[in-house]
Amino acid sequence: MATAKELRRWDNAHVWHPFTPMEEYRREDTPIIRAAEGFHLIDVEGRRYLDGISSLWCNVHGHRVPEIDAAVRGQLNRVAHSTLLGLANEPSILLARELVRRAPEGLTKVFYSDSGATAVEVALKLAFQYQQQRPDRSTRDDRDLYLTVGGAYHGDTIGTVSVGGIDLFHAAYGPLLFRTVRVPSPGSYRVPAGMTREEYQQFCLRELEHAVRRHAHRAVAFVIEPLVQGAAGILVHPPGYLRAVRDLTLEYDIPLIADEVAVGFGRTGTLFACEQEQVVPDFLCLAKGLTGGYLPVAATLTTDRIFDAFLGPPEAGRTFFHGHTYTGNPLGCAAALASLELFDRNRVLENVARLSRRLAERLAELADHPHVGDIRQKGIMVGIELVADRETQQAFAPARRTGHRVTLAARRRGVIVRPLGDVVVLMPAPAMPVELLDRLCDVVFEAIDEACREG
Repeated sequence: MATAKELRRWDNAHVWHPFTPMEEYRREDTPIIRAAEGFHLIDVEGRRYLDGISSLWCNVHGHRVPEIDAAVRGQLNRVAHSTLLGLANEPSILLARELVRRAPEGLTKVFYSDSGATAVEVALKLAFQYQQQRPDRSTRDDRDLYLTVGGAYHGDTIGTVSVGGIDLFHAAYGPLLFRTVRVPSPGSYRVPAGMTREEYQQFCLRELEHAVRRHAHRAVAFVIEPLVQGAAGILVHPPGYLRAVRDLTLEYDIPLIADEVAVGFGRTGTLFACEQEQVVPDFLCLAKGLTGGYLPVAATLTTDRIFDAFLGPPEAGRTFFHGHTYTGNPLGCAAALASLELFDRNRVLENVARLSRRLAERLAELADHPHVGDIRQKGIMVGIELVADRETQQAFAPARRTGHRVTLAARRRGVIVRPLGDVVVLMPAPAMPVELLDRLCDVVFEAIDEACREG
């Protein structure tokens, strides 16, 4: 077995890590994970770390879950993979039926892919082709742009970058992107001068209505992260905003794409975030927690109305020519079925409610912290925005990397977190016990103190 020193050398020599400043990374003693147990990760030197971000927001029930392990092993005894292009496999059928049963009523068709970005990319392409093939399409109905929310993050493919709104991630690819119209995010911490938070949210609603009305004849679809914008820094939308988006898109017959990659599977308190405002989107994009955090499976759910626009004889060319080699992979679908069963058996959503209440209690301890500018929570999704000056909302200098300092301080204490800039993110697994949540909060609060007082 390779030594820790050898692995570190090979890692630095060969592995290009995503969303990682590689020059800085190679100077740090980053843990190399070899094993896991429950809600802890274990590195090659035997050190244990509480997984405070549920392995990038996807782990649900913990690691090495006996029921999911058994489901994957059982499927391995049958078949690991066969194509879904013109063939079917049993686990993908059973999972599609289970997702339709649990999703908002009216979402009856499931298209599989491999990641959150591809789930949204599928929805973008389906919506565009639907607009070309819909039976009531006018010859003057030229749909060529998407409506989206400022600060959005929907993935890192070209299509999903086009509907994103985070310049740090997306600006370099500007010449490659298609047209979008962005409405202001109602979850913003920093509002325009002279406005209260409530006045700003009313402004956002007016801008939303204006954009939809103005561009309805050209809009392919409206894309939104329901309730919470994750990568923007856990920006929580005010109650009723999602409902307003759905009402307007229904009024103007604009398909709604709900990107629940980050917010789905219990993280906002319900299995799907859309449930909280009784919204049925035209497309529901799922990934991350779909398999309990085990394997890369994603799903895009849609309606009969959308699906029917793709029907016709092969020579009509109405087929959706899109798919991936591992679409509907049986191992991943088996893991997802086992995970969904555990949601019921272990009453995971009830545990999410307990965790959410305890998080609110613990976060109150930071209410007067001089460097905590804003605390945003929805269910078990938390963003703690650190600032140099609380009163003026002055940010820390970017070169200081205060959020990253919190990561390093927490890691030294045996906890893994990953910030979004200077927003410290807490994302416990939905099934995490409350006592481990307390441990997570204890360590992160200490790490914030240490990072903020450092020179």
